[in-house]
Amino acid sequence: MLARLDEIKRANKLDFAAYVKKTQGVALNTDAIFDVQVKRLHEYKRQLLNAMHIIYLYQKLQDDPSMELQPRTFLFGAKAAPGYAVAKRIIHLINSLANQINSDPLCRGRLQVVFLENYRVSLAEHLMPASEVSQQISTAGKEASGTGNMKFMMNGALTVGTLDGANVEMHEVLGDENMFLFGLHADEVARLKAQGYAPQRLCERDDALKRVVDQLRTGFSDGVSYDDLAQRLLQRDEYMLLQDFASYCAAEQRMAKTYADRAAWDRMSLLNIARSGIFAADRAVAQYADNIWHVPHK
Repeated sequence: MLARLDEIKRANKLDFAAYVKKTQGVALNTDAIFDVQVKRLHEYKRQLLNAMHIIYLYQKLQDDPSMELQPRTFLFGAKAAPGYAVAKRIIHLINSLANQINSDPLCRGRLQVVFLENYRVSLAEHLMPASEVSQQISTAGKEASGTGNMKFMMNGALTVGTLDGANVEMHEVLGDENMFLFGLHADEVARLKAQGYAPQRLCERDDALKRVVDQLRTGFSDGVSYDDLAQRLLQRDEYMLLQDFASYCAAEQRMAKTYADRAAWDRMSLLNIARSGIFAADRAVAQYADNIWHVPHK
């Protein structure tokens, strides 16, 4: 069964790669992990944290080109509200990062970043069955109970995420061992803010983090600086990206190590699919009928 599951996922990755090649003209590395974050672009959803981790991996690869690195294809899909300037800057950053990495021979076959154009339902129909990692990394205490994470779970993707929103319900049926949790909990976020969170001091104590933030300031080979984003992190960091950075990198490392063990990964994927039934619409409607509407049902 696990071998068959692996075959199906491989076929779905090839299908999605063909779809992206046809619609966007981009050739995806189907031998890499499909690591996916698709959702509305907002600071609390922390697409910027994802990008910072990619910068961290890129810098490590530059330091040691022979390092062992599980190949990754990072896939982003998002739209920003028309007047949300910061969200648009983050989209610009991700595309700058993609251009830098995808044009660097050092990254060929190892790192790839793609911002999917015009994310929509018809694209998601191809993407979700092909996804292997689902990024659900909102700041704890900020996420409403969305359904995107459930759709990825039903399609066998494993979650890298915070314990917030619907991730909490997923965790109840999966346990720590079948997802990759990281970061502060909601009560810890509130407590740290009340005590006086000092992101700049945190950055100064962590060389790897400081180097990533410095990269935001200088930008990449296109000459565009993202110092405005860096300053938002250093001066306030409302959504705790700097605080959760080290924990997030560690979770990503655990994920990559697990992926290398195909049997273990496929077992976890199968368990995610098998335990996703609690999120089915039939169960939700039946529970509403019993507890809210008080009407009979079959």
